[in-house]
Amino acid sequence: MEPDTQTYTCAMIPPAPTTLDRREGPYGEVVLRERGEHFEIIANGCFLMDTSDGRSERLLVDAALGALPVGRTGPSVLIGGLGVGFSLVRAAEEARWRRIVVVEREQAIIDWHRRGPLGRISGAALADPRTEVLQADLVAHLRTATERYDALCLDIDNGPDWTVTEDNGSLYSPAGLARCHDRLTPGGVLAVWSAQPSPAFEEALRNAGFSGVRTEEVAVARGVPDVVHLASRSL
Repeated sequence: MEPDTQTYTCAMIPPAPTTLDRREGPYGEVVLRERGEHFEIIANGCFLMDTSDGRSERLLVDAALGALPVGRTGPSVLIGGLGVGFSLVRAAEEARWRRIVVVEREQAIIDWHRRGPLGRISGAALADPRTEVLQADLVAHLRTATERYDALCLDIDNGPDWTVTEDNGSLYSPAGLARCHDRLTPGGVLAVWSAQPSPAFEEALRNAGFSGVRTEEVAVARGVPDVVHLASRSL
């Protein structure tokens, strides 16, 4: 009798996550988990991001820089949301940015970067003299700030149609987009990360007076692509 040469393949079962820290803050619960060699951030039970890829978070910064007017020197960037640090790290890798401001409302996330395991990702970028981290709610900061930036790179939700907390929805409203417009220098760029395309948000950007509205996609392993919505303030 011939030996049975049939082989079987088993799908790789991802490792169970390990909770590294859990905090209750003014906006609810935030959790840092480790899954294998990657980290995950969960807010109020909603998955926000992990360290498994990061291409779209890097594109957020690269696309904003690339959309600035030709010849713009020493631009400044405000990054809304520290997250796992990919956008900050990408900005710090680019010598053209003169000033890098990060607004993060969760003290826990800042702590995980400054004194916790996420420091292995962002440590050098945080130590960069161009970098300033503000512990503040982005929506409130844009309402009260007076400084203008050449780029706003915003990644505080899973997208304009899928906010982490209800209050964040005002950022994508006509009034919120008007504040973003006001915080940009002439020719400045607004870049907004999203887990899925949003034609309605593109229309909202045009209605708010932005020009050059477009969407850049980043393919993912499964499902719809991540996107970066881009828009400019006219010169």
